[in-house]
Amino acid sequence: MERYILALDQGTGSSKAIVFDTEARQVASFQRETTLLFPRQGWVEQNAMKIWLSVRSVLSEAVASVGEGEIVAIGLTNQRETTIVWDALSGRPICNAIVWQDRRTSEYCDQIRAHGLEEMVRQKTGLIVDAYFSATKIRWILDNVPGAMAKARAGRLRFGTMDSWLVWNLTGGKVHVTDVTNASRTMLFNINTLQWDSELLNLFGIPESMLPEVCDSAGIAGETEVQGRRIPIAGIIGDQQSALFGQMCVEEGAVKNTYGTGCFLLMNCGHKPVFSENRLLTTVAWKIGGRVDYALEGSIFVAGAVVRWLRDGLGIIKDSSEVEALAASVPDSGGVYFVPALTGMGAPYWDPDARGTIVGLTMGVSAAHIARAALEGIAFQTMDVVAAMEKDAGILISELKVDGGASRNDLMMQFQADILGTEVIRSSLSEVTALGAAYMAGLGAGLWKSVEELKGHWEAGRRFCRRASERRMNEARAAWAAAVRKTLA
Repeated sequence: MERYILALDQGTGSSKAIVFDTEARQVASFQRETTLLFPRQGWVEQNAMKIWLSVRSVLSEAVASVGEGEIVAIGLTNQRETTIVWDALSGRPICNAIVWQDRRTSEYCDQIRAHGLEEMVRQKTGLIVDAYFSATKIRWILDNVPGAMAKARAGRLRFGTMDSWLVWNLTGGKVHVTDVTNASRTMLFNINTLQWDSELLNLFGIPESMLPEVCDSAGIAGETEVQGRRIPIAGIIGDQQSALFGQMCVEEGAVKNTYGTGCFLLMNCGHKPVFSENRLLTTVAWKIGGRVDYALEGSIFVAGAVVRWLRDGLGIIKDSSEVEALAASVPDSGGVYFVPALTGMGAPYWDPDARGTIVGLTMGVSAAHIARAALEGIAFQTMDVVAAMEKDAGILISELKVDGGASRNDLMMQFQADILGTEVIRSSLSEVTALGAAYMAGLGAGLWKSVEELKGHWEAGRRFCRRASERRMNEARAAWAAAVRKTLA
């Protein structure tokens, strides 16, 4: 009988179920698009029940696809920080999920910083006080949904990031867990003690009864039943950490960048947390067999999203796939620099009030120049995070592994290699995030015995090396820095 691992990848824009065989080869994939809601300026929400239904749908299709084969385990990876609060008795959310991109709690974060509490939060969580993370979203729900605080104090409400919500539903409400990677993105979890922190819970006024139990990233967390089959859930890991693991960045100093809606650059920094002096985040990379790896992370809020804006906002392309050809129709950006701060700026600037800026416009600038500047802007943002990461880690990054939809853009990856002056290595498999979850589930279920065994499954795809002159790149870096200064002014 054939044996398989099933990865559930619940992202911001879609829910996927991807089937891998025991050699970690992808054999089937099923996807449902999901919808973002924008009820007010700066607010981003999703319907959590519809998310669950989309996951249940692709899960059923994936299980049916293997026929008589055995699904050994399910691995779950998910969009992080997105916050769901539900009634433990009814199992229904008390409001829409508040998505990681949502900025409604920015003023609350300002108040926390004004009280001088940011350094305490950073030392405990590795995070910067920002609306990005879950804690202030939970507090907003408790303060603004009628009756929520009373129910929470009575022990009736449950909080979870998307992993907890899905496991709760997959197990019929029997299991309320999260793994260490997702817990470390809530701003409530102490990454030094690996426990929920009572001081932070008091700061945000969140009852501990709402919180899930924290488990390892690899290991049996629960069991679900699909089409009469009982399948263990044996891996849970946040999407960016999953991509780091899927890229086999398991050695200290290994780095990957995922180009999705945003960009997420992570470096494995070993078994002890490295606290950033350059406004990066320190996060848990994974916990396997009781042993923890940590990571430095730079989060860029707008990457692939800028291409959708070129399509939907400006209308200069009809489909996102057209952007590379349009950008390649000109030899360079014509002196145009595009800082895509369409929802503020993340690492290393962390300015929620920043707004997108295009500089260098002249009568000779065309839609092609703007498209090229938009792609280069993604690469420039990555360059800024790499520079901060090198300072924090005290090492020079010699290679960058890349994945995500926008990493398939050869023009942008070549510019990325040029502006970094380092080798950029694209994975041969596009679904690296799902692969990481499959690896975790396989380890958790005993299909694979060690991380060392997994290393042989990773394959590099195309490699990009620097072609541009250093003089030209230095001029481009200086012009980019000037554009950023205008954006932040």
